[in-house]
Amino acid sequence: MHRWETRMLLKHYLDQGISKTELSKLFGVSRRTIHTWIAEGELDRDLSSGDTRYGPRQRRPHKLDAYKGIIEARLKDFPKLSVQRLFEEVRAAGYTGGYSRVRDYVREIRPTEAKESVERFETPPGRQAQVDFATFTLPWGRRHALLVVLGHSRLLWLRFYRRQTMAVLLEGLESAFDRFGGVPAELLFDQMRAMVLSDDRTSDGKLILNAEFLRFSAHWGFVARSCRAYRAQTKGKVERPIRYLRENFFYGRAFVNDADLNEQAARWLEGTANVRIHGVTGERPIDRFERDERGILHPLAARPYRRLGAQQITAPQRRLSPLRIDVVKRPLGDYAEVAQ
Repeated sequence: MHRWETRMLLKHYLDQGISKTELSKLFGVSRRTIHTWIAEGELDRDLSSGDTRYGPRQRRPHKLDAYKGIIEARLKDFPKLSVQRLFEEVRAAGYTGGYSRVRDYVREIRPTEAKESVERFETPPGRQAQVDFATFTLPWGRRHALLVVLGHSRLLWLRFYRRQTMAVLLEGLESAFDRFGGVPAELLFDQMRAMVLSDDRTSDGKLILNAEFLRFSAHWGFVARSCRAYRAQTKGKVERPIRYLRENFFYGRAFVNDADLNEQAARWLEGTANVRIHGVTGERPIDRFERDERGILHPLAARPYRRLGAQQITAPQRRLSPLRIDVVKRPLGDYAEVAQ
């Protein structure tokens, strides 16, 4: 803000032929400002009105303006929807701007949550994987996601199942080992919870519990360990992926059926979860896995595990129809004639 006396003196000296450069030095006003005042007629108008006050600058339009309604509507329905998901949705709608603009706008309309204070405990490559179930509710019923995350690289594997049983756990772990191309030295469970949730029974009616899983671990060559709940040193690598799965994949997404659910999950793993820059390691999980961990994992077993008490499916025996014998009834006289 410049006082009206300054502008009045400027006009007076300009009329006397003093150069704008000299007046700029004399009054401490930039030459650009003097040129602007002259072009806009500020020095010719009535200067008795007092000080010149400048209002706020008009806001410049931005590429995101047309898409803010989409972000606001999505956050209204799903307040915890991630910035990455919102960015992908407005890009699909035609937004051509950058990610940072979307991030800044989301921060304006949704306060960020306080970060959890967690002491991290890093594990060496190939040493450990953590396993847990997470339950999700869908229109056609509950589904249980089995998650396996390698402790060093944070490479994630998951699949949704109808039930939490020992059969599901064993099948899922074998699929995870196949995806990793090897077996970590130990698997960490939350109080061994997943290992005892079984509705399966042997042929004589006995429940299949820890003994089954111990045979499985011996077959694949890993050690099973438990961890106490809510310990940052052991729980962080699984607890965070479960929350990440809920907020970045499941939250605000529509699914048709179980096949579509697992198909979308597989695409999300390969296209988002395992190729993002991890917040703790600062690297993509897939890069960290390929460089540090793949070659250190134990080799896969020569054959899949055969469950204890599993019945072999054999071809049903063909039932033979009984032999029919036709008997002809004759009078006793006929037999007497034959005897003679």
